[in-house]
Amino acid sequence: MEEDMDEGQTQKGCLECCIKCLGGIPYPSLIATILLYAGVALFCGCGHEALTGTVTILQNYFEVVRSPVDSLDVFTMIDIIKYVIYGIASAFFVYGILLMVEGFFTSGAIKDLYGDFKITTCGRCVSAWFIMLTYIFMLAWLGVTAFTSLPVFMYFNIWTICQNTTVLEGATLCLDPRQYGIVPIAEAKTVCAGSEKFYKMCESNELDMTFHLFICALAGAGAAVIAMIHYLMVLSANWAYVKDACRMQKYEDIKSKEEQELHDIHSTRSKERLNAYT
Repeated sequence: MEEDMDEGQTQKGCLECCIKCLGGIPYPSLIATILLYAGVALFCGCGHEALTGTVTILQNYFEVVRSPVDSLDVFTMIDIIKYVIYGIASAFFVYGILLMVEGFFTSGAIKDLYGDFKITTCGRCVSAWFIMLTYIFMLAWLGVTAFTSLPVFMYFNIWTICQNTTVLEGATLCLDPRQYGIVPIAEAKTVCAGSEKFYKMCESNELDMTFHLFICALAGAGAAVIAMIHYLMVLSANWAYVKDACRMQKYEDIKSKEEQELHDIHSTRSKERLNAYT
């Protein structure tokens, strides 16, 4: 009987501990972190593979070759963008962890206001710094989203032309990479509808896969923007709660000090009356 009671108390203690641990998780920050990681992973992974497919299409169907000298051609720009993607992936992985830790500390500061953990001026400054930094990153991701929409538009035009090849019979419609600044004006790298290269490109898996990868990269950039907006909402709410909690903490400190002074005054008067009576 006693063993059953001890086992029940142990299970109850474990349940209470689990509930307490789950209650201490900042779920809004957790949701924003998951959304940020998903968006960054989608953008970086799909964007990297889409750039690789773009290189294949330019080399196989438009016959664009890499410049033998160290000049800023389209292939060098693609390599630079790939390195930027590597930096974005690593930087936002660390930033997501920092925001998650900040959410844990802010939630702990609010819940344990009257415990050992106290809200400091440094903590408020850190929260304000994260708000400013997240706002800047949100604007940056908006720019990345707008930039990613350009290759989606370009590939959509090419994909639409390939899907309507039967309608274009007899039409002299050509795809010229010079229109997008991919190759110099002096180089003619056109692929016209009706040519063998045009049909091979339209029937290849590279075009269809690259187009859809750019769409996924655009969706990932949009998810990162939503995650940044979510973070801004969470950080602003935490900042407001911390600010109110600081005011409440000051009020409680002043109230406790006044009550202690009143208690000391009453104790002193009681001792004086006792001494006068004796």
